[in-house]
Amino acid sequence: MTQEVKDLIDQGKMLPLMEEFYTIQGEGYHTGKAAYFIRIGGCDVGCHWCDVKESWNADLHPPTLADRIIENAKKYSDTVVITGGEPLMWSMDYLTQALNKQGVKTHIETSGAYTFSGTWDWFCLSPKKTKLPLEEIYKEADELKMIIHNKSDFQFAEEHASKVHKDCVLFLQPEWSKREKMTPLIVDYVMKNPKWKISLQTHKYLNIP
Repeated sequence: MTQEVKDLIDQGKMLPLMEEFYTIQGEGYHTGKAAYFIRIGGCDVGCHWCDVKESWNADLHPPTLADRIIENAKKYSDTVVITGGEPLMWSMDYLTQALNKQGVKTHIETSGAYTFSGTWDWFCLSPKKTKLPLEEIYKEADELKMIIHNKSDFQFAEEHASKVHKDCVLFLQPEWSKREKMTPLIVDYVMKNPKWKISLQTHKYLNIP
């Protein structure tokens, strides 16, 4: 990698792009909304149930000019979802500001384990036990999405719900491989604790990306 490319990556003007595609948001508050997804490579959070482990090694994904990503995105939708991997491993300032100038809304899905960057119309925080969010991140969250893999995750969810602001929308989502076991427990929990809502991975039921 040349020094020029390294400098552009540091500035957020190039990013390790894994994939980009136009689809329907399948999870959380904006479920059902058409959006252009930008998946950035690189993640060291290490969720054992991650369904995109191929995103973890940023070196496998070519540094791509942010301007090219922006040109592609604006052809398809007025909303982009930037995900990973862990997108906050990289500076999101240039990409998001340029998208906003084009009239495109910017959403992020992040573990919150890295320093905040970017300008966001919607900030979805999904904390993981393996690498916790930075304290500065909680105040940014519009949505808290907690993945429920086992019973102890309900307490983990409550710990993080206590840190976000009062208008943050709270979601519990069954981990896909445990959905048959955990969904009934989530339904019961939400009925007893109605500050929470249920999120499902509807894109998987619909068999779309």
